Amino acid sequence: MFTAALAGLGLGLFVAAQVGPVSLLCVRTVLRHGLAPGLAVGLGAALVDVFYAFLGMLGVAQLIRSDVVRWSLGFVGALVLVWMGARTLWTAHRVRLGLETSGEVASVAAALRTSVLATASNPLTIVSWASIFAAASTAALMSSFGAAASLLTGVGLGSVGWFTGLAFVVFLARQRVGTRLLQAVDSIAGAGLVAFGGLLAFRTVRDS
Repeated sequence: MFTAALAGLGLGLFVAAQVGPVSLLCVRTVLRHGLAPGLAVGLGAALVDVFYAFLGMLGVAQLIRSDVVRWSLGFVGALVLVWMGARTLWTAHRVRLGLETSGEVASVAAALRTSVLATASNPLTIVSWASIFAAASTAALMSSFGAAASLLTGVGLGSVGWFTGLAFVVFLARQRVGTRLLQAVDSIAGAGLVAFGGLLAFRTVRDS
């Protein structure tokens, strides 16, 4: 079980460390609203990773091979990411115009919800975890219930560990970040989210 947990830890770190919309959200949230909401973003991503990893372990990924399901999930996910990106770009524009109020501070609960939505909006995550668990099964890492549970636990800890480290690094650098750089981060994060949404829509159409 220790081997399975260690493998899960590595897999969780590897998947979380890939540059994607949640990483952008984590960086922006810490810079704008502080450490706690940033950690909540990481927790939300980890929860979805573990859930999708569990679905992948069960082979649920086969369900999204249906054209209707894949198209629905793909385009809904793309719309969610584009909407988040557009809202982030508007925030950057609003700050430049001085229209942002001091009361607009993201809460931990709001950050958690946003992270879960951003992570869960990508159906390809299920496919990725299905492939990973197929390889893990071949490598006999899930030979028992305990080993499978250890693997899932490792995935969660690895994902949480990555986003916690990222949040702390950004938080430590936060004091040196000026208003203009914050606006630039908003613009980059917003454009990145829109780009990821467009890419998801493109891949959904291409793979149909």
